[in-house]
Amino acid sequence: MVGTHLLYRLLKANEPVRVLIRKASDTNQIKKTFSYYDADFEALFNKIEWAEGELLDIGSLEDAFDGTTRIYHTAAFVSFDPADKYTMLKNNVEGTANIVNLSLDLGIEKLCHVSSTSALGAPVDGEDVNESVMWSPSKKNSSYGVSKFYSEMEVWRGITEGLNAVIVNPSVIIGPGNWNRSSAGLIKAVRKGMKYYTHGMTGYVDVRDVVEVMKRLMDSDISGERFIVSAENLSYREVFNMIADALGEKRPTIHADKFLSSMAWRLDSVKSLLSGTPRLLTKETANAGQNRVSFSNLKVKEATGVEFTPLKIAIHDTCQLFLNENQK
Repeated sequence: MVGTHLLYRLLKANEPVRVLIRKASDTNQIKKTFSYYDADFEALFNKIEWAEGELLDIGSLEDAFDGTTRIYHTAAFVSFDPADKYTMLKNNVEGTANIVNLSLDLGIEKLCHVSSTSALGAPVDGEDVNESVMWSPSKKNSSYGVSKFYSEMEVWRGITEGLNAVIVNPSVIIGPGNWNRSSAGLIKAVRKGMKYYTHGMTGYVDVRDVVEVMKRLMDSDISGERFIVSAENLSYREVFNMIADALGEKRPTIHADKFLSSMAWRLDSVKSLLSGTPRLLTKETANAGQNRVSFSNLKVKEATGVEFTPLKIAIHDTCQLFLNENQK
């Protein structure tokens, strides 16, 4: 979602773009996303230069980087399934290390690394998490969060070795994309009749604001800094209600407390084992739904002057695109 919207933002600014793409990648989602915002999306799509490669294939990365001046690193393996833990760690951490090392070797002018708020430390005394909060090992940290933390450490290593780089830490990103994945999947879940909610809380941000911040930071003289990119802190119930209202569906009405959540992920594990279907709910996602955490966006607003889109508008816009494609 972020990579595709970033492509659109850069191409609209008439910047030449080369995209690292895996051999088996499907580019139709990119074209579809462009069509949400531009009637002449085909012409925009055709401006992209493609470079086939893999994050773990240094040779292909070196070919892709040749002649470029700026790198936006948005690629990551995202999963909360315990079975994917080690694959995710290898791809995310080693892939980022490869990008950092090549950027140093080839004299790349600037790197923007997309990290996550999951790579930040825990809040202190109920205060908002800011960029200075340090990571600490905890059973509450998701495997994805661990992978993003160590990926970010590779970027910090590069910075100490002379790399010109910025890091962004988005919270939960709202926007159109593959309706079966990530936060876009929430829209589909509510449409299907989500009944449960939790009192957990986290930060949210419009994908268009995320890429705008990235572009502004890369165009600035700022380097060696990280920035939380988050618009609002809301409970899961509030967000589910906003989505339901925008879709014209019933709001979730059953509170899933810790006990009910723990039963749910265990039952889903058994169902997945017996049916061979992917996990819909894991221990990590169930626990995350109970956590209450909020994030400060003061630093990024002061540095870039960005005005964040209200989450209600971000959800409304995303739901309208979903409805346009998925009429009952």
